[in-house]
Amino acid sequence: MVLIAAAVCTKNGKVILSRQFVEMTKARIEGLLAAFPKLMTAGKQHTYVETDSVRYVYQPMEKLYMLLITTKASNILEDLETLRLFSKVIPEYSHSLDEKEIVENAFNLIFAFDEIVALGYRESVNLAQIKTFVEMDSHEEKVYQAVRQTQERDARQKMREKAKELQRQRMEASKRGGPSLGGMGGRSGGFSADGFGSSGVSSSSGAPSANIGITSIDVDTKSKAAATKPASRNALKLGGKSKDVDSFVDQLKNEGEKIANLAPAAPAGSSSAAASASAAAKAAIASDIHKESVHLKIEDKLVVRLGRDGGVQQFENSGLLTLRITDEAYGRILLKLSPNHTQGLQLQTHPNVDKELFKSRTTIGLKNLGKPFPLNTDVGVLKWRFVSQDESAVPLTINCWPSDNGEGGCDVNIEYELEAQQLELQDVAIVIPLPMNVQPSVAEYDGTYNYDLRKHVLQWHIPIIDAANKSGSMEFSCSASIPGDFFPLQVSFVSKTPYAGVVAQDVVQVDSEAAVKYSSESILFVEKYEIV
Repeated sequence: MVLIAAAVCTKNGKVILSRQFVEMTKARIEGLLAAFPKLMTAGKQHTYVETDSVRYVYQPMEKLYMLLITTKASNILEDLETLRLFSKVIPEYSHSLDEKEIVENAFNLIFAFDEIVALGYRESVNLAQIKTFVEMDSHEEKVYQAVRQTQERDARQKMREKAKELQRQRMEASKRGGPSLGGMGGRSGGFSADGFGSSGVSSSSGAPSANIGITSIDVDTKSKAAATKPASRNALKLGGKSKDVDSFVDQLKNEGEKIANLAPAAPAGSSSAAASASAAAKAAIASDIHKESVHLKIEDKLVVRLGRDGGVQQFENSGLLTLRITDEAYGRILLKLSPNHTQGLQLQTHPNVDKELFKSRTTIGLKNLGKPFPLNTDVGVLKWRFVSQDESAVPLTINCWPSDNGEGGCDVNIEYELEAQQLELQDVAIVIPLPMNVQPSVAEYDGTYNYDLRKHVLQWHIPIIDAANKSGSMEFSCSASIPGDFFPLQVSFVSKTPYAGVVAQDVVQVDSEAAVKYSSESILFVEKYEIV
């Protein structure tokens, strides 16, 4: 058997992929492939066509043909067996049998074809062997990866040991009369500062006390070193470079950047722009809350990843309920929660909380009711998690539709719609990546927008999205662009309504069951929300 070439083509005769196995001119191969669709006749059941010099053996694959060109002297039975192997290889490397997928996986398919045929003759291989050969698994690479992982584990272990050492130094400093920034340690039933140790939910609005302590030790050490070191005549003076700073700010303003103050700039990129907007909104919400002696804080976090053509790739909601008591008269209390939380929510109480009491009455109290909660500390008492692949769980859907305008650019239509209408989303920011040095021409929009020249993004801001204002759209066009340039989109927002539906109903004292006046704050924020 001498196999001249293998090709994947459409039913109209368009060649998508071709691989030749014998020496032959390009013009000759192109001529043979061009002749194939002309030889096809309707109504015949066989899957081969012969000419004076070659034989075409083919197999239909949905909208495509898998085609082999052989000499007429080859064995037709061997040809058909080889064709079947080629047809099995295609789906292994192409998820769908369409032209786009074939082109994207062209090199892997060519490598696989070369494992089947060498110098025009069929190799004695099966599909499993072909996959192994194409993967080119390397023992040396595995050893390298194992060594690298071991080094990373060692580095993480050293980092944890260093953190513990700094923590001990901080505690020793506080015992000697220094300022105390830490948590409760082993007091009051073993609550840590965040209530869950390392597994608690962290956010930019409040950091665990251990991190605060490490930072303070580091600053104190540096300040002592600076105090003992003699001042240099050429040392940097505060304010000495004000002219350079002013000129740099003016340059940023000329590039289109809005400068509000001289705070450090966030890292470039669409994700950092969305994250900084979310952090600012969270700080604004938390700043205007009056706190009673018993204060509850509910933090809800979303991680969402949606496909540009629809479908949920990742959806995770996690949260933490923290309790802070500043008056020891209210140390022994019970916290009653609403049972109407999101269906399918996985709830987990702190080890010191009575689980049976929580399961039977949705009430949070300590196992030992004679002991009080820790004072002046944010104590995590309940955390939750909700994971789903259902599109109905997504609170805000974004539909981005870029289309080729026929002039080398794209017209882009983006619309949003609030699906969870019980929420009121504030300070919504949708960050759209753009091609470098291409300014968009915005035709229609709701809310406001800003083009960031340095980060190459279009920032679309909507102050409030709620049931009365649940949808909106934007239309713009970009020259010198393709549809893929506008992904991934990054979304950020905050809300005073928790997604999971965890809400406090009442707080009472353990002995008298008298109502206790309390304050509460709820924040729903986005850790990652993207359309890819």
